[in-house]
Amino acid sequence: MAGMQGRTVFITGASRGIGRAIALRCARDGANIVVTAKTATPHPKLPGTIHDVAKEVEAAGGKALAIQLDVRDEVAIAAAVQQAADHFGGIDILVNNASAIQMTGTLETPAKRFDLMFGVNVRGTFLCSQTCIPFLAKGSNSHILNLAPPLSMKPHWFQNHVAYTMAKYGMSMCTLGMAEEFRKQGIAVNSLWPRTTIATAAIAVNFPEAILKASRKPDIMADAAYAVFQRDSRSATGNFYVDEAVLREEGVSDFDVYAVTPGVKPYTDLFLD
Repeated sequence: MAGMQGRTVFITGASRGIGRAIALRCARDGANIVVTAKTATPHPKLPGTIHDVAKEVEAAGGKALAIQLDVRDEVAIAAAVQQAADHFGGIDILVNNASAIQMTGTLETPAKRFDLMFGVNVRGTFLCSQTCIPFLAKGSNSHILNLAPPLSMKPHWFQNHVAYTMAKYGMSMCTLGMAEEFRKQGIAVNSLWPRTTIATAAIAVNFPEAILKASRKPDIMADAAYAVFQRDSRSATGNFYVDEAVLREEGVSDFDVYAVTPGVKPYTDLFLD
C-alpha cells in the first residue's frame, strides 16, 4: 500500500525529537497524526509541546489531534486511543517512541529512576500496543514500530547501565513476542534503531557535546520509519531495523544530508557493534 494519505498514526513522545520528526514526515504525505506526549505547556529547558507539533503537522499537510498523555497511566492510554479512533475513524500505525533514559551503574540508579524507565519504556510500550491492537486488527497494512535496539546478550551493553539496557531491551522483547503473536492477523511489529547517535534532547543531556555535533538529525529516523510503514505488514514483521540499512535498501546513498556537522564521521549509537 503506497503512501500515507488518510492513514492514522498514533505517536508517543511526539512533542520533540524523533517522535516529532516521524509526525512531520508522515504529515507531508497527508496522514492523520495523533500527537501524544506529556508536554502540553512549554518546558523550562526543552523545546516543543504537543500543540506546537500539531500546528506543524497541519502546516505540513496532515491532520492533527494533540492529546496530553503519560504512558505510565493505563486509564489515560485507553482514553487517548479511543479518542483518536473516534476522531479519525480508526488507527493504522502505532509508534512507541516515548522513552526514559538514565545511563548509570547499579549503585547510582535510584528506585525512582528505575521505575520511570521501566514504566515508560517497557510498560508504556506494552500497554499502548495492547490498547491499539484491536483497532490495528481492523485495518489493512497495520504497523507497530518500537524505537528499540536489536537484542544482544553481550555483557558490554549491560555493564555500565544495566537498568537502562533492561528497559530498552524490554521494548525489543515486545517486538519479538508480539510480531509472532499477531503475525496471523497481519499486524506488523518491528523495531527501529539508529546506526548513529541522533541529535535529540536525550543525547544533549546524557552525552558530551562532541557526540551531539557528530550525530545525525532526527530526519533520518523519520525517513526510515516512513519506509517501514510502506512495507507489507504480512511479510515485513519481527525485524530489528537499523535506520541506515533501511534507507540503503530504499536506494539512499548520501547520508551526509542527515549530518548535524557535514563531513564529520558520525558516532555509532549504543547497542550496535
